[in-house]
Amino acid sequence: MDDGVYIGNAGRDAIADRGWLLGHFKEQGDICHSDAVEVKWGVHARGEQRARWVKGEMRTTLLVLIMGRFRMEFPGRSVLLERQGDYVVWSQGVDHSWFAEGDSVVLTVRWPSVPGYSVLDEESAVRPK
Repeated sequence: MDDGVYIGNAGRDAIADRGWLLGHFKEQGDICHSDAVEVKWGVHARGEQRARWVKGEMRTTLLVLIMGRFRMEFPGRSVLLERQGDYVVWSQGVDHSWFAEGDSVVLTVRWPSVPGYSVLDEESAVRPK
């Protein structure tokens, strides 16, 4: 019986939607469907980076470092997250990209949940040396 409670594992569940656990992309009726917020469990190997910059962002975002060393890039500014719990928040309209300086796990929360911005052919790539 569906009691309105879902228990999962972020590492396991994230595999299905490139890390995204909750958002508009889940099927209507799924407890994890939301037009209000998106949540992602991001596991990134050292050297991974976002394939393309996100331009014209329509959401506000919070990214929290769970473990590792992770760099967020913004126009004219670079932010290094290196201690567990370090986080950065950016608002609508702020272009961004990222680079995993070490094996990293990050939790991302974005609101509202709207379609767009995914790099369908390649979410991340290895940074050239």
